[in-house]
Amino acid sequence: MAVSDDGERRPAEAAGRAACPGSRPLDVLLDRARESALPLVAPLVVEAVAGLGGREPVLLLQDYGQSVLVPLPGGGLVGGPPVPIPGSAAGEAFLRGAAVEVPQDDGVRVHLPLLDGGDEAGVLALTMDAVGDGDRSVLRRLAALVADLLITTNGYTDLLLRARRLEPMSVAAEIQWSLLPPLSMSAPRVAVAGILEPAYQVAGDSFDYALNDDVLHVATLDAMGHGLDAATMATVAVGAYRHARRAGVGLAESYAFMDRAVAEQFGPDHFVTAQMMRLDTATGHLQWVNAGHPKPLLIRGGAVVGQLESATTLPVGFGGGQPVVSERSLRHGDRVLCFTDGLVEERGVSGEQFGEEQLIDWVDRIEGGGSGVRATVRALSHALKARRCGRTSDDATLFLIEWR
Repeated sequence: MAVSDDGERRPAEAAGRAACPGSRPLDVLLDRARESALPLVAPLVVEAVAGLGGREPVLLLQDYGQSVLVPLPGGGLVGGPPVPIPGSAAGEAFLRGAAVEVPQDDGVRVHLPLLDGGDEAGVLALTMDAVGDGDRSVLRRLAALVADLLITTNGYTDLLLRARRLEPMSVAAEIQWSLLPPLSMSAPRVAVAGILEPAYQVAGDSFDYALNDDVLHVATLDAMGHGLDAATMATVAVGAYRHARRAGVGLAESYAFMDRAVAEQFGPDHFVTAQMMRLDTATGHLQWVNAGHPKPLLIRGGAVVGQLESATTLPVGFGGGQPVVSERSLRHGDRVLCFTDGLVEERGVSGEQFGEEQLIDWVDRIEGGGSGVRATVRALSHALKARRCGRTSDDATLFLIEWR
């Protein structure tokens, strides 16, 4: 027990918290947030920022297309137009996952990434008169707390989802986005990041992953067709994959389970191409089953060194036999890029397909920059869309795995 100035005894934990400079606003934010719905998050953040000597707080959320950061309105937060991710201090903080400080006439504008398990909710920006090492420590804690608060309460409200939308979203895309895990995840031994195109109209493409102890499980899927039919098929395929994965069966058994689920639900004329992987994050041993997808690219030292060659089996739903489980040992730092055919089969104005050679060329250009997986996937997706003149007549998925 610790003793306060007035002689009252109190728990040592409370004494330690009170002794930490700047902890009081964070304690208040945490205690009140436990009982608050999301509409109260904004004023709580404003109050916490003011308690730390800050002002003009802005909560910036990534839009679905990953092009801009959109201010969350209301609650005393500063509003304004969307902030472009490239070329802005907030965008730099978002892409780097590190605080960016910009000196101003009236102080320092601080941009803090809102990180949670490698995924990023957005950026918290605020102005301080001055920023010292003690302030930076407290601000990092504030950003972590706000990130947890936003991500946790996101399941109870539509406010965040609505703020992130810059254009109308199709019902099929609504289904797909509600099905996705976080777009990125970072752990000591592995990191992943994925992206879907077109963000507001995607229907049949999806991905899923889970890190269970030392094993990373990954699946990328592409259901035939467009619109609600494709989204419904993808939903069944992902659900079947998760069920098999959580039952602890192997890749071949997971394929068979997904195959039966799609065939029984939609009949013999419907299918889903898929790629399922398992990576032992302790050893780098990679296993995979390819059911009609393009071959993944192996990236080493910032450049594509080849494709992951493997036997292929029929797409899910076609009743394929026992699939071949391919194996490969990765080296530390290796990256594996999975993608669906919509990325390389898109045709330009001249009628020629974009093709895998152009994909590899752009991967080499962007990988040479040494960015993290999240920034790399985003940059690659946007570069490829620009190269295709913004044309996206089919869904396209990119999913990048890095073994550390």
